[in-house]
Amino acid sequence: MKARKNTEKTETKGKKNTRTAIIVGASSGIGRETALRLAARGDTVFNLSRTAAKPPVRTVTADASEEGALTRAVENICKETGGLDLLVYCAGYSCLAPVACARSEDYRYLFEVNYFGAVEALRAAAPFLEKRGGRAVLVGSMGGELPIPYDGFYCASKAALCMLARETDMEWRSRGVRVSALLPGGTATGFTDKRTVYSEEESETYFLALRRSGAALANIEQGGMNPSLVADAVIRLAGRRNPPAVAAAGGKNIFVRAVARMMPERVTDWAVRRKFNQR
Repeated sequence: MKARKNTEKTETKGKKNTRTAIIVGASSGIGRETALRLAARGDTVFNLSRTAAKPPVRTVTADASEEGALTRAVENICKETGGLDLLVYCAGYSCLAPVACARSEDYRYLFEVNYFGAVEALRAAAPFLEKRGGRAVLVGSMGGELPIPYDGFYCASKAALCMLARETDMEWRSRGVRVSALLPGGTATGFTDKRTVYSEEESETYFLALRRSGAALANIEQGGMNPSLVADAVIRLAGRRNPPAVAAAGGKNIFVRAVARMMPERVTDWAVRRKFNQR
């Protein structure tokens, strides 16, 4: 009996040393860079998205906007691996549209991908993260703390994501699981070109202001951080013993966030309007 117990202990230990990571949205951008780094250090990495990631990352097809899709994928993976060490939520969608003109199907879809998908992924992963004392990192945006004119639904969804991370971290930390939101600023990825931008007809009298804001936003993103640096920040945050519930990525964003939180809101809003060429 004694030998059998030692064998079981060794097998369990071996399983724990094989780290498993699930990244929702690892087919491109920040998610892809994070997946490649985790795989390079020996982790078993799964991508959940509609588009396949390149090997050695394994893809399980799942649409973050489809109710139940992420739950089924996470549960199937964790049954195979026996647990989960890291969940990273990178799925995102942006729609440049005036609040007054936006179609309900557009902003509802945006929240399904950016926020409710994260809720579903966290809920599905909870028992498996608890089993291994795992970590969850939700990739948010500095837009969750500072407004971006005409990208308001995106900013609102990222603000909600920050609060979700804080709330979930409070609830799960006593169970050995920590949850954080990481806030990158502009990042040079294909996300810029994938953004839905309302036309002049759709934007009505808001179009010129929307176009100015969109041009400024594109310049900020394409002149921004390399996604590999954001991926490094994700991994560092996940590896901290006592991570913050919300953290900015990169020295510039850490500074901007700290200053913005000290300034009166009317001052930060004035600075944002100037940055995005708004009257």
